[in-house]
Amino acid sequence: MFDYIMTDEQKQLRDEARAFTKWVPRELILDMDAEKIQFPHDYLREAGRRNLLGIRLPKGYGGRGLSWVDDAIVAEEIGVASYSLACLWGVGADIVCEAIIEFGCEELKQKVVVPLLKGETFAAEGLTEPRGGSDFFGATTYAKKDGDDWIINGQKRFIVGAEGADWFLVYAVTDPDAPPHKRMTAFIVPRTDGVETRYIYGLMGVRGGGAGRLLLRDVRVPERYALNGINGGYDVFVHMMIPERLGTAAMTIGSVRPAVEIATRYSAKRKAFGLPIQSFQAVGFKVADCALLLDAARSMVYSTCLAVDSKKVHPGRIRRMVSQSKKFVTESAWEIANKCMQVVGGIGYTNVYPLERIVRDIRLSMIWVGSNEIMQLIIQNEWYKEYFKVLSKEAVRDVEQDAVNAGEVEEKVYE
Repeated sequence: MFDYIMTDEQKQLRDEARAFTKWVPRELILDMDAEKIQFPHDYLREAGRRNLLGIRLPKGYGGRGLSWVDDAIVAEEIGVASYSLACLWGVGADIVCEAIIEFGCEELKQKVVVPLLKGETFAAEGLTEPRGGSDFFGATTYAKKDGDDWIINGQKRFIVGAEGADWFLVYAVTDPDAPPHKRMTAFIVPRTDGVETRYIYGLMGVRGGGAGRLLLRDVRVPERYALNGINGGYDVFVHMMIPERLGTAAMTIGSVRPAVEIATRYSAKRKAFGLPIQSFQAVGFKVADCALLLDAARSMVYSTCLAVDSKKVHPGRIRRMVSQSKKFVTESAWEIANKCMQVVGGIGYTNVYPLERIVRDIRLSMIWVGSNEIMQLIIQNEWYKEYFKVLSKEAVRDVEQDAVNAGEVEEKVYE
């Protein structure tokens, strides 16, 4: 990690997270990957006991009240034990609880946030539906008003932590005739009558985190459980994409870091032709590339965290930076994982080393919380808007004019 830019307090926080990660039983990681465990209740209880949930959330509700940089420091260390554990660590505290803190009533803050940050209860987010993932506004889960309540019907899938959750953040259509950004509501739904979860997926990786299908049949929810009011789900969704995607980037760094460490140790010990294989450029250069990508990914995450913490950066630019971080980090992590397996060779393709699990786990990072293709779309849109609104008007040199025939304007044909 970049310890040279950390304060003493941040180093202490990092060490707390490292101690927690060292505490994780080896059997828990193996049993989750074998799906002998479908939801690691004890892990989240211990995280709560150590006050390592809700790093950025207010102290008054049980959080640490710290910054995004602090959150990234912890997230990286949390990711080291396993990607599945990191996902669960982030979903309840960094996503559901933050949504309630930002948009919910005091009742929900006390009933959901306070016990969850203590590790006494658990939460999951219901966003993706069977008919589509990236098409968020095409959701078919709907809610109809009935007196002071709303009745929700529909299905969500790939819900991380569904099996263990006591509460769900569920997006539902409440005004089907309205424009997309005014038709949806974010409800906090308790595990009550009509709520069913099914652990049905044979996941390639990130196993044991309770990922399942959420079925909602005539689920009655009070209107006061709507975050940001009825039809206010769009603002909740946009706000929550920051912790979802920036948090994913930070923890992905941690989850792929052990692969680099394993490849480094292995290549220093393993000999071929009488020499450690790190001496051969075909091997040593791969490890060097991994170290480079790891540092570059961490740099991007830290700079984005600083931008969010500053509260001085335009929301459009934040969206671009967060999307860049998520895309660059996850694709770098995938390249790192594969290079490290190549360095270790055939034995890396077995379960003698955890590389095969890391490869399986990291593959999810480019898909969930918004596919990397969606990240590209956001980057493209926000870059063009930012350039023509701000960057093109800045007092900098116009290098386009530094060409021999720059004045031949009739040659610059655009249509």
